[in-house]
Amino acid sequence: MTKLTLGSYPHLLGFEQLERLLERTAKTGAEGYPPFNIEQTSDYSYRITLAVAGFRDGDLSITVEDRQLVIRGRQADDLGERVFLHRGIAARQFQRSFVLADGVEVGEAIMENGLLHVDLTQAKPEAIVQTIQIKKG
Repeated sequence: MTKLTLGSYPHLLGFEQLERLLERTAKTGAEGYPPFNIEQTSDYSYRITLAVAGFRDGDLSITVEDRQLVIRGRQADDLGERVFLHRGIAARQFQRSFVLADGVEVGEAIMENGLLHVDLTQAKPEAIVQTIQIKKG
């Protein structure tokens, strides 16, 4: 069985970057920790919310790397003299990645009640009409 690519369709010219973007998105995985929501807050803005209970601001980092929003969390292991009879709250590191479209900018990040909110805005697309002159050959 051959793999179909966007380049194999004659009407889709210049979509190689989109194909790479789709492959990168598929590689981000379907891990389930931490859980998150993505909501549309207006026509051109979004909010990603991650449930990061137990993490402090200093335990989290947010970066944009090659049009990819990467949120990492790492808790310091400060067990000390504590003895757990049952340990059901995970204290593990994580990395969540979200691929951003061109024109999407990361705004502010807010930590509130164990939830990390990251606001995104997208530039309103301009309607561009271009007329191409036909020259006589």
